[in-house]
This record gives sequence, structure tokens and C-alpha cells, in this order.
Amino acid sequence: MPAATLSPQDWLRAEETRAVIAALTAGGSEARFVGGCVRDAVLGRAVRDIDIATPERPDRVIALLDAAGIRAVPTGIDHGTVTAVIGQAHFEVTTLRLDVETYGRHAQVRYTDDWLIDSGRRDLTINTLYCDLEGQVYDPHGGLADLRAGRIRFVGEAETRIREDVLRLLRFFRFRAHYGTGEPDPDGLSACTRLAPLVEGLSGERVAGEMLRLLEASDPAAEIARMIAAGVMAPLLPQAVRVDRLRALVTIEVDRQEIDPLRRLGALIEAGSAATISARLVLSNAERARLAAMADPGNVPGTGSNDHAQRVLMYRLGMQAYIDRALLAWAEDISGGPQACAADWADLLARAESWMPPALPVRGRDALAMGLDPSPAVGDALATVEAWWIGGDFQADRDAALVKLREVVATLADGVGKG
Repeated sequence: MPAATLSPQDWLRAEETRAVIAALTAGGSEARFVGGCVRDAVLGRAVRDIDIATPERPDRVIALLDAAGIRAVPTGIDHGTVTAVIGQAHFEVTTLRLDVETYGRHAQVRYTDDWLIDSGRRDLTINTLYCDLEGQVYDPHGGLADLRAGRIRFVGEAETRIREDVLRLLRFFRFRAHYGTGEPDPDGLSACTRLAPLVEGLSGERVAGEMLRLLEASDPAAEIARMIAAGVMAPLLPQAVRVDRLRALVTIEVDRQEIDPLRRLGALIEAGSAATISARLVLSNAERARLAAMADPGNVPGTGSNDHAQRVLMYRLGMQAYIDRALLAWAEDISGGPQACAADWADLLARAESWMPPALPVRGRDALAMGLDPSPAVGDALATVEAWWIGGDFQADRDAALVKLREVVATLADGVGKG
């Protein structure tokens, strides 16, 4: 029986949503929304991903969607998931199932038409909520009460749920960070502590997904500290111990109204560990480069430097690296005791963000047009002009830079002639 009714929801009334549900129920079966969309709708949060559960088998789901002219993509066919696509809207449709035998991330499944059985194989009670198209909420495991109380609790026995998929251990803390309040569920925390060594076997991609999503929370530091105390971080990311700096950075980001999980990871890790962390988490090349730039001990922005020195640093580093380093330096200042004035850091960042590093107004082709032969001398000439241009605080325009380049080229040519 329904346990509650959602307030009116735009995503429930959307034409695409109703079209998918109409297709799935055309044969007389039932379809319900499940998991995050229901959970966030109950709390009045924005709904991003829409997941649907149905007793219909995957091949039947595809046939029903095809019959309605809806594109069906077998994105997870081995475990019963088909994605329905209408324009830019995507709906993951999964057949009710029972996990007969689990293999970490994967499981041998048996399909069922029993909603209670399907809910019983899920991870947390707040993720077992279903609702229909009219917004009636079904709550087989007390998820509504847990959600409203900020209580993160495993479905059934915590250790059993974790051993089925060890990633659930990290999800316990991630959902605590986003939805939890007060002290953690003792059974869940105890199971996570006992089974903490198992996280070492998780793939880097899965760990990265959970950690970066945890770091998106409004106050991730509290749960990171809890993970360290429970012995979870030691086998997972032993270099991630700077909770003090993370906490300080979060405070700064709140004032700036921004959340950057990768920068928060940079605040959390010890100096010199960026390469190790990047490899463990299998970060993208862009993420690796950015994390490495954050961790470089040289060229750290500071409130005591003059404007020209800061502009030179911005030009050399690039704006992203400069802002990252400035914010981490500010957080270090806060976490280390005696602090520079927050207003000074805020002013430094405001001035930095109002200046766009310019491009050197001359290029190698300009030197070639002046008669310089293609050789390392071209790069030397540009480097000389660049140093002059930077020394003049980037004020020289293209005409002035061309005059300077001609002088440099003439000097180089003269040197070659004398040689």
C-alpha cells in the first residue's frame, strides 16, 4: 500500500516521462519510479536521473518501447537494464530481480515480479522507495522514516549487503555526507569498520566515482574523518589525510558559492602524492594534470606579492592552476594557525579573476617573415621578446612587440654573420 504521496513534480508531469510509462504499461503490467528520483523528490531536491522498475523482462521492455516509437538502448542488458531515450531525456528501465549470486560489481540474477524481493536486494533503505505516475510512494523497508531522520541504514544485514558489493561500504559514507545527520547507524558503521580491508580490491574508476561524489557534499570533511577513524581510508587512499585543509577549503568555497570535488581532493591529499592518487583513481589526463599542478610546491600565490608578480604567476600557470593554488594556499593558511586576513585573500582572488592572461602578440611566423631561418633561434627570439613583454607588465601591443622582435632578429642575424 502507498505510504505517502509526493507533492506535484514537473518530472512526473513531463510528456517524455508519461510516454515511457504508457509504453511500459501498454501490456497491462506495472512500472514504478525507484531510487534517487523518488528519494530526492521526497526531500524537495532537484531530480536528475530517472530510474524505472518493471516486472517486464528486458526483451519485452525493448519490444514495448519499440512499439511506442521510443528508442531502446540495451545499456545493461546482462543485469536487466534498458535505457529509454526520447530526445535529450533518458530513463533507465530495469526488470525486477533477485541477485542469486554476487561477484563484486556483477551478479547472477533471476528476474521476478515481486516488488518486495526486488527491494530486498538493494543497498540502503532510502534507495528502496518506489512511486507511481501519480506520485504515490511505496516504502517496503522504512526508507521514508530513515530519509526524514537523516538515518543511513543498510537493507537487512549490513555485512551481507557489503559482501555482495564492497562499493556499498563507500556508498554508506557518501550517502551519509549527502543525506545523513547525527551519529551513524551503529550496525552499518560497525560492518564498514570490520570489512574496511576489502576496499583495497575495488577498481580505481569505482573508487573515484564514489570519492568525487562524496566530496561534492556540503560538508564532506566530517565523513572523510569518520572513514579515517573507521580504518577505511588506510587501505583505500592512505595519502588522503588532510581533513583540516579540506574543512578550511569547504568553508572558503561556501563563501564563494562553488563546489569543486577535484580541488577538494587536492586539499585532502598530502604533498607529493598527486601522481600516486591519480594512478589509484585512474583519473583522466586532464584531471591528473590539474591535480599535479595543485600539488606543485613552487610558485604558490600569496597575499604579500605585488600585482605584477601575481600577473606573471597567472600567466605562467594558467588561470585554473593559479586559482586552485591560491585557494589551497588560503585553506592552508586557515588550517595552519595564524592566518592572513581573509579579506586579503578574497581581494587577491577577485583581482586575479578580473584579469585575463593575454597571449604573446607575436608568433614564430613573424620571425620567419623577418628573415630568420627555421631553427632553434626562432624559439630563442620569441623567448627574448616574451621576457621583455612580461617585464613591461604585458602592456606592449603587437606593433611594439614587432619592433622589439626586429631588434632581436637583427641581433641574432648579426651574431650569425660575425660567426
